[in-house]
Amino acid sequence: MTKEFEVGFEGTLAATPEACWRAVTVDAGSWSWPISYEPRVGGKETGLTFHGGEVTVWQPGAHFATRCEEGDWFNQLDYTFERRGDATHLKFTHRGVFLEDWDTNYAACRQHTAFYYHSLGEYLTHFAGRSAAYAMTEAPESSASAGGFTKLKEALGVPKNTQVGDRVTIRGVEGVVDYATANFLGVRTEDALYRFYGRNAFGWRIGVGRHHFAEIDAEAEELGWRTWLAEVFA
Repeated sequence: MTKEFEVGFEGTLAATPEACWRAVTVDAGSWSWPISYEPRVGGKETGLTFHGGEVTVWQPGAHFATRCEEGDWFNQLDYTFERRGDATHLKFTHRGVFLEDWDTNYAACRQHTAFYYHSLGEYLTHFAGRSAAYAMTEAPESSASAGGFTKLKEALGVPKNTQVGDRVTIRGVEGVVDYATANFLGVRTEDALYRFYGRNAFGWRIGVGRHHFAEIDAEAEELGWRTWLAEVFA
């Protein structure tokens, strides 16, 4: 049985509407994950959903929306950008349908949304206009168990009482904690955003996302994280 949901974000970002627009429509991989849109109403969306969708509103710097439908299921995103001096007030609404386990999926969607749009603010404040190489590595299936995220943070050397603003070292890379909740951790370095997703809270495998704004050996970096996670959750 299908059931609709709605989540969102509303806040002021330290960037112009044009910069916010570009971050959402072109550089999504620099703060969430890679998504592409054909720049017109009716244009194709790829990467956001399994089925792909269609751009329904395309007003650069002002209003953007996309929607995907498949039978009784749909997924719809809507963004409005309002200039506030040198900043932008962004209102984002995500509506859709969960086909099963509504409570778990809704909690996960709300928490992921809060993390993603915090990351958007970090990107616009510290890396605006720069495109990132994106990578996501999932931990082994055993990471989905209770206590998985605690185990990950212990292996990273992140203290239990870590707070935003604390300096940490993540596998030899120094950075500052920019996000810290029970299920998510964000670390910003000089040239990257590291995102740790404690998805075991929802019965899923833990994920480690990276947005690199400097050149790296992507294959070696991915192998390093995959090998390390396998050892942590052996």
